Amino acid sequence: MSVMNDVEFTKEDFETLSHFRYQLRRFVHWSEELTRRAGITNLQYLLLLHVKGFPGRDWATVGELAERLVAKPHGTVALVTRCERLGLVERRPGRNDGRTVEVHLTRKGARLVEKLARQHRDELLRLEGLFTVPGEAQLRKGNLDQVSNRGTRL
Repeated sequence: MSVMNDVEFTKEDFETLSHFRYQLRRFVHWSEELTRRAGITNLQYLLLLHVKGFPGRDWATVGELAERLVAKPHGTVALVTRCERLGLVERRPGRNDGRTVEVHLTRKGARLVEKLARQHRDELLRLEGLFTVPGEAQLRKGNLDQVSNRGTRL
């Protein structure tokens, strides 16, 4: 996508971006409520999801999790500690480097993340066609015809 700093920003451009952010926030809010009812925070769910969903293996290092969470490593360590206290994850020394720490799901953590991930998947399937990411054409023209009032189910 090309940089469009020299193109006039229209009211419709603001409406397109606002609508997208509204849809995104409604989904995140739904997710926060779901995880809260399950007894964990949304960040704890994301940590479990990133451990389970790490490409090529069923564990991740603290550094890899920090990257996925867009967080500082020390904040991620604190999050891992909270999840460990809940019995959701366990730390293990790095296989190849003793300075690294591997984070693994416990059985309890694996069951919980699967339950929550299934609910998230089902909600995303319900939202298919309603949650609309603005494309380049929409952002170039401020065209809301394809998205107007379609994301209200979030």
